[in-house]
Amino acid sequence: MKDFSSSLRLHKEHEGIVVRCSLPGDAHTIANYFQANKRFLAPWEPARDSDFYRPENWAAKLIKLDELHRLSLAYYCLILDSETQEMLGTVSFSNLVRFPFHSCNLGYSLAENAQGKGVMRKALAMAIPYMFDIQNMHRISASYMPRNKRSEAVLQHHQFEKEGFAKDYLLINGQWEDHVLTSLVNPHWLPKE
Repeated sequence: MKDFSSSLRLHKEHEGIVVRCSLPGDAHTIANYFQANKRFLAPWEPARDSDFYRPENWAAKLIKLDELHRLSLAYYCLILDSETQEMLGTVSFSNLVRFPFHSCNLGYSLAENAQGKGVMRKALAMAIPYMFDIQNMHRISASYMPRNKRSEAVLQHHQFEKEGFAKDYLLINGQWEDHVLTSLVNPHWLPKE
Protein backbone atom coordinates (compact mmCIF):
# COMPACT_ATOMS: atom_id res chain seq x y z
CA MET A 1 0.00 0.00 0.00
CA LYS A 2 1.51 3.31 -1.07
CA ASP A 3 1.21 6.14 1.44
CA PHE A 4 1.74 9.65 0.11
CA SER A 5 1.50 11.32 3.52
CA SER A 6 4.20 13.95 3.08
CA SER A 7 1.67 16.17 4.84
CA LEU A 8 -1.17 15.12 7.12
CA ARG A 9 -3.63 14.88 4.22
CA LEU A 10 -4.99 11.48 3.35
CA HIS A 11 -3.55 10.11 0.08
CA LYS A 12 -3.23 6.33 -0.20
CA GLU A 13 -3.22 3.83 -3.03
CA HIS A 14 -3.94 0.11 -2.83
CA GLU A 15 -5.29 -2.62 -5.13
CA GLY A 16 -6.11 -0.32 -8.02
CA ILE A 17 -7.76 2.53 -6.15
CA VAL A 18 -6.61 5.83 -4.70
CA VAL A 19 -8.23 7.57 -1.73
CA ARG A 20 -7.16 11.17 -1.32
CA CYS A 21 -8.37 14.47 0.06
CA SER A 22 -10.12 16.66 -2.47
CA LEU A 23 -8.15 19.55 -3.94
CA PRO A 24 -9.35 22.93 -5.25
CA GLY A 25 -8.67 21.73 -8.81
CA ASP A 26 -11.12 18.79 -8.54
CA ALA A 27 -14.26 20.78 -9.35
CA HIS A 28 -14.91 19.30 -12.81
CA THR A 29 -14.11 15.76 -11.67
CA ILE A 30 -16.56 15.94 -8.75
CA ALA A 31 -19.30 17.71 -10.73
CA ASN A 32 -19.02 15.06 -13.49
CA TYR A 33 -19.22 12.25 -10.89
CA PHE A 34 -22.41 13.62 -9.35
CA GLN A 35 -23.96 14.41 -12.75
CA ALA A 36 -23.25 10.88 -14.02
CA ASN A 37 -24.69 9.30 -10.84
CA LYS A 38 -27.52 11.75 -10.18
CA ARG A 39 -30.38 9.28 -10.61
CA PHE A 40 -28.57 6.39 -8.92
CA LEU A 41 -27.59 8.35 -5.79
CA ALA A 42 -30.91 10.24 -5.41
CA PRO A 43 -32.60 7.67 -3.10
CA TRP A 44 -29.65 7.77 -0.69
CA GLU A 45 -28.73 11.46 -0.48
CA PRO A 46 -30.30 14.82 0.37
CA ALA A 47 -32.24 16.47 -2.45
CA ARG A 48 -29.83 18.51 -4.57
CA ASP A 49 -30.54 21.76 -6.41
CA SER A 50 -29.10 22.38 -9.88
CA ASP A 51 -26.15 24.39 -8.48
CA PHE A 52 -24.84 21.25 -6.77
CA TYR A 53 -23.97 19.75 -10.17
CA ARG A 54 -22.10 22.80 -11.51
CA PRO A 55 -18.28 22.83 -11.54
CA GLU A 56 -18.21 26.51 -10.51
CA ASN A 57 -20.22 25.66 -7.39
CA TRP A 58 -17.74 22.88 -6.56
CA ALA A 59 -14.79 25.23 -7.19
CA ALA A 60 -16.06 27.57 -4.45
CA LYS A 61 -16.94 24.68 -2.14
CA LEU A 62 -13.52 23.06 -2.58
CA ILE A 63 -11.77 26.21 -1.37
CA LYS A 64 -13.74 25.95 1.87
CA LEU A 65 -13.13 22.20 2.12
CA ASP A 66 -9.40 22.76 1.60
CA GLU A 67 -9.42 25.14 4.56
CA LEU A 68 -11.25 22.55 6.69
CA HIS A 69 -8.61 19.97 5.71
CA ARG A 70 -5.82 22.35 6.76
CA LEU A 71 -7.54 22.99 10.10
CA SER A 72 -8.18 19.25 10.63
CA LEU A 73 -11.90 19.91 11.02
CA ALA A 74 -13.23 17.75 8.17
CA TYR A 75 -11.97 15.55 5.34
CA TYR A 76 -13.72 15.23 1.99
CA CYS A 77 -11.99 12.53 -0.02
CA LEU A 78 -12.25 11.15 -3.54
CA ILE A 79 -12.04 7.50 -4.50
CA LEU A 80 -10.29 7.21 -7.87
CA ASP A 81 -9.32 4.39 -10.20
CA SER A 82 -5.52 4.42 -9.97
CA GLU A 83 -5.05 3.77 -13.71
CA THR A 84 -7.74 5.90 -15.34
CA GLN A 85 -8.18 8.48 -12.55
CA GLU A 86 -11.97 8.04 -12.99
CA MET A 87 -13.79 9.15 -9.85
CA LEU A 88 -15.54 6.15 -8.31
CA GLY A 89 -16.91 7.66 -5.12
CA THR A 90 -16.45 9.76 -2.01
CA VAL A 91 -15.50 9.21 1.60
CA SER A 92 -16.01 12.04 4.06
CA PHE A 93 -15.30 12.58 7.71
CA SER A 94 -17.25 15.45 9.25
CA ASN A 95 -18.06 16.88 12.65
CA LEU A 96 -14.56 16.17 13.94
CA VAL A 97 -14.49 16.81 17.66
CA ARG A 98 -11.29 16.51 19.63
CA PHE A 99 -11.11 16.51 23.44
CA PRO A 100 -12.97 14.93 25.17
CA PHE A 101 -14.87 13.05 22.42
CA HIS A 102 -12.20 12.41 19.78
CA SER A 103 -14.91 11.41 17.34
CA CYS A 104 -16.26 12.09 13.85
CA ASN A 105 -18.97 11.05 11.41
CA LEU A 106 -18.35 8.96 8.31
CA GLY A 107 -20.22 9.39 5.04
CA TYR A 108 -19.66 7.89 1.60
CA SER A 109 -21.08 7.42 -1.88
CA LEU A 110 -20.17 5.09 -4.71
CA ALA A 111 -20.76 5.30 -8.47
CA GLU A 112 -23.28 2.95 -9.99
CA ASN A 113 -20.61 1.36 -12.19
CA ALA A 114 -18.39 0.67 -9.15
CA GLN A 115 -21.02 -1.26 -7.16
CA GLY A 116 -20.35 -4.86 -6.13
CA LYS A 117 -16.57 -4.73 -6.75
CA GLY A 118 -15.30 -4.19 -3.20
CA VAL A 119 -14.32 -0.59 -3.95
CA MET A 120 -15.85 0.91 -0.82
CA ARG A 121 -14.42 -1.83 1.40
CA LYS A 122 -10.94 -1.09 0.03
CA ALA A 123 -11.43 2.68 0.34
CA LEU A 124 -12.53 2.45 3.96
CA ALA A 125 -9.64 0.08 4.71
CA MET A 126 -7.35 2.99 3.79
CA ALA A 127 -9.39 5.86 5.22
CA ILE A 128 -10.28 4.45 8.67
CA PRO A 129 -6.65 3.83 9.75
CA TYR A 130 -5.84 7.38 8.67
CA MET A 131 -8.53 8.73 11.01
CA PHE A 132 -7.44 6.48 13.86
CA ASP A 133 -3.66 6.65 13.51
CA ILE A 134 -3.02 10.13 12.05
CA GLN A 135 -6.05 12.10 13.28
CA ASN A 136 -6.22 10.16 16.57
CA MET A 137 -9.98 9.64 16.52
CA HIS A 138 -11.37 7.33 19.18
CA ARG A 139 -14.78 6.79 17.57
CA ILE A 140 -16.11 6.95 14.02
CA SER A 141 -19.89 7.05 13.75
CA ALA A 142 -21.84 6.06 10.65
CA SER A 143 -25.52 5.61 9.92
CA TYR A 144 -27.50 3.93 7.16
CA MET A 145 -31.11 3.51 6.13
CA PRO A 146 -32.41 0.04 7.08
CA ARG A 147 -33.18 -0.79 3.43
CA ASN A 148 -29.63 0.03 2.32
CA LYS A 149 -28.23 -3.49 2.59
CA ARG A 150 -24.99 -2.65 0.75
CA SER A 151 -24.16 0.10 3.21
CA GLU A 152 -25.01 -2.22 6.10
CA ALA A 153 -22.70 -4.89 4.65
CA VAL A 154 -19.73 -2.56 4.16
CA LEU A 155 -20.02 -1.25 7.73
CA GLN A 156 -20.35 -4.78 9.11
CA HIS A 157 -17.26 -5.79 7.12
CA HIS A 158 -15.31 -3.07 8.93
CA GLN A 159 -16.80 -4.17 12.27
CA PHE A 160 -18.95 -1.12 12.96
CA GLU A 161 -21.33 -2.04 15.77
CA LYS A 162 -25.01 -1.15 15.88
CA GLU A 163 -25.71 1.32 18.66
CA GLY A 164 -29.25 2.39 18.05
CA PHE A 165 -32.07 3.37 15.76
CA ALA A 166 -33.01 6.96 14.94
CA LYS A 167 -36.50 7.67 13.65
CA ASP A 168 -36.77 10.41 11.00
CA TYR A 169 -33.02 10.98 11.35
CA LEU A 170 -31.99 12.60 8.05
CA LEU A 171 -33.80 14.44 5.27
CA ILE A 172 -32.99 12.21 2.29
CA ASN A 173 -34.36 12.93 -1.17
CA GLY A 174 -37.03 15.15 0.35
CA GLN A 175 -38.24 12.68 3.01
CA TRP A 176 -37.28 12.09 6.62
CA GLU A 177 -35.65 8.67 6.78
CA ASP A 178 -35.01 6.35 9.71
CA HIS A 179 -31.37 5.31 10.20
CA VAL A 180 -29.49 2.58 12.01
CA LEU A 181 -26.71 4.16 14.09
CA THR A 182 -23.33 2.44 14.22
CA SER A 183 -19.80 3.19 15.36
CA LEU A 184 -16.30 1.84 15.28
CA VAL A 185 -14.03 2.43 18.27
CA ASN A 186 -10.27 2.68 17.96
CA PRO A 187 -8.95 -0.16 20.18
CA HIS A 188 -5.44 1.34 20.22
CA TRP A 189 -6.32 4.93 21.08
CA LEU A 190 -3.86 6.81 23.27
CA PRO A 191 -3.86 10.51 24.17
CA LYS A 192 -1.37 12.53 22.13
CA GLU A 193 0.95 14.85 23.97
